[in-house]
Amino acid sequence: MIRQKTSSDRGEKQFGSIDYFKITILGFALTALWSSLGSILLPIRILAYVPESQKNTYLGLLTFTGLVVAIIVQPIAGTFSDCTNSHWGRRRPYILLGMLFSLIILPGIGLASTYVAIFIVYCLLQICSNTAQASYQAFIPELVPKNKRGLASGVKSLLEVLGGVALVRVTAYLMGRYFAGGGEFWMWVALGTLMAVILIATIITLVTVKEPPSTCASGLSRSVFRQRFRIDLKVHRDFGWFLAARGLLGIPGVALQIYALYYLTDVVGIPNPALVAGDLLVVVGICLLLTAYPAGRLSDRIGRKPIVMASGMLGALGIVALFFSRSYLQLMFSGALLGIANGALLSASWALATDMAVNGEEAKYLGLTNLAMAGGSALARLVGPVIDFFNGISQGLGYQVMLLVCLISFVTGAVLIVKVKRIKPLAGQ
Repeated sequence: MIRQKTSSDRGEKQFGSIDYFKITILGFALTALWSSLGSILLPIRILAYVPESQKNTYLGLLTFTGLVVAIIVQPIAGTFSDCTNSHWGRRRPYILLGMLFSLIILPGIGLASTYVAIFIVYCLLQICSNTAQASYQAFIPELVPKNKRGLASGVKSLLEVLGGVALVRVTAYLMGRYFAGGGEFWMWVALGTLMAVILIATIITLVTVKEPPSTCASGLSRSVFRQRFRIDLKVHRDFGWFLAARGLLGIPGVALQIYALYYLTDVVGIPNPALVAGDLLVVVGICLLLTAYPAGRLSDRIGRKPIVMASGMLGALGIVALFFSRSYLQLMFSGALLGIANGALLSASWALATDMAVNGEEAKYLGLTNLAMAGGSALARLVGPVIDFFNGISQGLGYQVMLLVCLISFVTGAVLIVKVKRIKPLAGQ
């Protein structure tokens, strides 16, 4: 008797190597955007509008508010995307609108002449880009065969890291000239480069990704929306533990990225901190690149949890190394440890998230996963006022507190992932 081919069989056969690139290229552009803004552009831009002694506080509050916006927007946009019936698919309309408005709003970072104006532009940019991201990230559980999702998550992480590394280094070089008094020309070159990357990646995604028909037949009335948006974490405790662990594990990378420039300036005292910050992020990024793809593939073989737990412990070791780093080479070594840890973490944790997503509600569940990640990122931004408070007590003490928070977050997140017992898609509600 000949076995009839299932949709899973057909999907596995039809999903080729180039398709991994098609469904993840937008992550390259989004990471390039937010890494460049968070680590280089915003820290330099706000210096003209805030007191020197309060720069960490103002930067932290700015990026914290942006992450709160992301926390609100992503799961809502994802739920709408899950229930959109369109001849163009469920995801691409939101990707088009989100990225188009991001391109329109991004120049406002350069045009803004006050801290408040930068604040408003930043929040609007969060709304638009997260509307697109909520839909784009559903491609892996929706289109990739289950036994290849670790590989797909590795490719996704690889491209995201590549986007962050390449564009952060370019942005650091350009804004280093702006920072040194070279004029606004270099800032506009940096912003223009980011806009070009966003445009190209968006076009590739919209033209090449082919979506399956929507499975949401009921539309999205108010009652349906409430039902689809709800997740009972008392019933789905494994998903709750996963969200808590992922949120904690996301704190160190964001805190170090946001405050690296100020840390190098105030603690290490290294010449030209903008360029050194760029070099540090490149080292982190290269190690991320070398780790993300093999970690994703390895998670298909040995499971997600062992890799996530090992990543947390290695990240803690990287924080200890950073605490004792005072030379350029020591900084780069610490960055390498942190890059390896976060590269494995990105791939394995995202593969775990796709494993637990409900069929037909992928964007909602991955939106909630990103909500946890954004929550951790938001807490990392709140470290800014803490840094300034303790620096007021003793010079440099605030940065020591920051490193302690990062260390605790890595260790606690790695321990909490042990609580996740069930690694399979959750039952629909």
